[in-house]
Amino acid sequence: MKFDSPLFDRIRVKPEKDRRLKTGGPSCEWHGCKEKATHRAPKGRGREKDYWRFCLNHVREYNQAYNFFAGMSDAAVMAYQKDALTGHRPTWKMGTGKGTVRPDIGAFGSHTDPFGLFGEGVRAEQKARAETRPIRNAERKALDTLGLDVGATSQQMKMRFKELVKRHHPDANGGDRSTEDRLVEIIQAYNYLKSVGFG
Repeated sequence: MKFDSPLFDRIRVKPEKDRRLKTGGPSCEWHGCKEKATHRAPKGRGREKDYWRFCLNHVREYNQAYNFFAGMSDAAVMAYQKDALTGHRPTWKMGTGKGTVRPDIGAFGSHTDPFGLFGEGVRAEQKARAETRPIRNAERKALDTLGLDVGATSQQMKMRFKELVKRHHPDANGGDRSTEDRLVEIIQAYNYLKSVGFG
């Protein structure tokens, strides 16, 4: 059978379906243009599901001048871009307690927590254990390098580190590199204390 045979069309295609190209359709929405609208262009922020219908030339012109962030301040643009990283969904830091199931109302129903595995008791016990843990010699040496005592908090450690770096950095001393070795010791001590979870 030949492909251009009228029988082929009757067999393969439903008779009610018209396979000819349609010449009608929406016209370009650009002011004064009578071309056929073959492309869509977004209408803007807040109307993400609405589109303009343009011909190829006018959609190119529109897209070249289109700015999604037009009319927004720099702070608003930065906030939008930051929220876009998570798909504009709410987030929170891990360990803040949001999104956790309380054992008294959650998956355990009315059962109690006799061992304190799921409540605040565990965190308090871990904190008390961390406070009474022995301090290693390397930690003592690092604390001495920073000029801190064993009971210093992480906030005190950070403040002292910043103060010492500002004091001993060559840029703060007019390019003088005489205290550069001391600066290296301070940075190594701080990094060590952070790595062992001090504070």
